[in-house]
Amino acid sequence: MDQASLQRTAQYIAELQLPSGALPWFNGGIIDPWDHVEAIMGLTIGGHYAAARHGFDWLADTQKSDGSWLAAYEDEEPADDTRAETNFVAYPATGLWHYWTVTGDLKAVEEYWPMIERAMLFVIDLQTPEGEIYWAVDPVKGISRDALITGCSSIYKSLQCTAALATLLQQDPKPWLTSRQRLGHAIRTKPHLFDRTWPTKQRYSMDWFYPVLTGVIQGDAATARLAQRWDTFVEPHLGCRCVEEEPWVTVAETCELIMACLSANKRAAAEALYNSIQRFQIEDGSWWTGYVFTDDVHWPDERPSWTAAAVLLAADALFSITPAHNLFKDHSA
Repeated sequence: MDQASLQRTAQYIAELQLPSGALPWFNGGIIDPWDHVEAIMGLTIGGHYAAARHGFDWLADTQKSDGSWLAAYEDEEPADDTRAETNFVAYPATGLWHYWTVTGDLKAVEEYWPMIERAMLFVIDLQTPEGEIYWAVDPVKGISRDALITGCSSIYKSLQCTAALATLLQQDPKPWLTSRQRLGHAIRTKPHLFDRTWPTKQRYSMDWFYPVLTGVIQGDAATARLAQRWDTFVEPHLGCRCVEEEPWVTVAETCELIMACLSANKRAAAEALYNSIQRFQIEDGSWWTGYVFTDDVHWPDERPSWTAAAVLLAADALFSITPAHNLFKDHSA
């Protein structure tokens, strides 16, 4: 990706931002906390620092008193109030650490740290004695007592970033590191704790590569995990399938797999995947969600902010555009 292309992609995200600071999926689309944070990171990579700060402002303004956010919003109003998902609630910590790494803006960290701390306390309060973290809380029905590999892997990364933020602010990182250690052990060694009350999610590619992307699995074990289902999920010259049985590659999953490959020291594979998705960029800098290769159709007819942001994160990881290029490669605590 050349500099002009990168700037068009970041500008596309910036133009979607609402006056409140919210970053919807697309014009008229919903806002969910996880994808909102992904879009903030895209803005940060593109140098739109004021817009990124405004995105954190929206999070601060909409955070509930218990530290959580709901599943989806339409600007500042809830669009889905049936649950607060723990991986959504945790992801702002990753976004803020990313922002600090790029900008060195300590004032922003100090301003938003109370929000992050409340959010992460909400998350670790849902960690069981076995180590997994329940996936959601329904305001009416209560805790959804099951766990997701992908969601918990994302939380694992956010706990690393929370510990880093705490250390930066000269606070004790131990609670976050202890929770992270227990969570990682559960993901690696206790598969029976996940997908207990619904069909397995192993048909989704994210369950395959997210433990590598987020550092739960590293070294030779990471290389072996990617090799195990590579031919199942990777469509040559096109990218990564979202679901194993569907002839549909998606740009965001491909970009996350690119970063997982870099985490596992598979740079050639990462570069090949990156080259394969260039066909999916639009002239305005946006990117198609995905491509149904049996029908030669871009589907759905959407170009989400978070897909654009995932491309920027992958480009940064490959080409060291910002000081945060190691975000998903350095898993040291």
